[in-house]
Amino acid sequence: MRTLSALALALLSAACAGAATPAPQPAAEKPLAVAFLVVDGVYNTELMAPYDVFQHTVFHAQPGMSVFTVSPDGKPITTFEGLVITPKYSFADAPHVDVLVVPSAEGSMTKDLQNRALIDWVRKTGKSARIVMSLCDGAFVLAQAGLLDGLPVTTFPGDYQKFAAKFPTLDLRVNVSYVDTGKVITSQGGARSYTAAMHLVERLYGLPAAQGIGRGLLIPWPPGIESEPAGVVEPGAMPTGQ
Repeated sequence: MRTLSALALALLSAACAGAATPAPQPAAEKPLAVAFLVVDGVYNTELMAPYDVFQHTVFHAQPGMSVFTVSPDGKPITTFEGLVITPKYSFADAPHVDVLVVPSAEGSMTKDLQNRALIDWVRKTGKSARIVMSLCDGAFVLAQAGLLDGLPVTTFPGDYQKFAAKFPTLDLRVNVSYVDTGKVITSQGGARSYTAAMHLVERLYGLPAAQGIGRGLLIPWPPGIESEPAGVVEPGAMPTGQ
């Protein structure tokens, strides 16, 4: 992976994360079908952060998004943290997908990349989808499916070197929360998964919708805009109840 100077990194970060958000696109006639790929070992945060944000669009935009989960065989999966999830669909019966979301999973850098059925489904679905999003190491899956060719991308900071080694021809961007190329959005993941999801909501539905969701989920939007000051309780200042 190339070594970048501090100045170059600063410019690169600004270019990826500070670009103006496009004007909201015209409302669709029906909800956007948003599919979340779930497999054993999927990480809770990268799955539920964007799922939560996108599900809330129905309260702030019409017709909003219709979110659902898809697993390879439709059978229940167990997240890395131990939650058991019953997917809505399997690869065989999943409906048309407008937005494909690929969260990070325990096997995103290893066994999932060797799962031909999974990679083929991601490739086919991603090509026909309007938008594709990855969180954290989900970028490895998109890269393996050939959906990141010729695009600037990012992934989990701790795995930059692994990504660059496995996909040396891809344009990896570092120290940015997310990279939006129009069709494809890649994110660092973790808590930054909320940021990428909120960005897409603003892009599709406008700032008022994103801020409405932010108020409901207590996510300051735009980033850095705090609605309430932080409070600290000094030792001994807790009420006694009497």
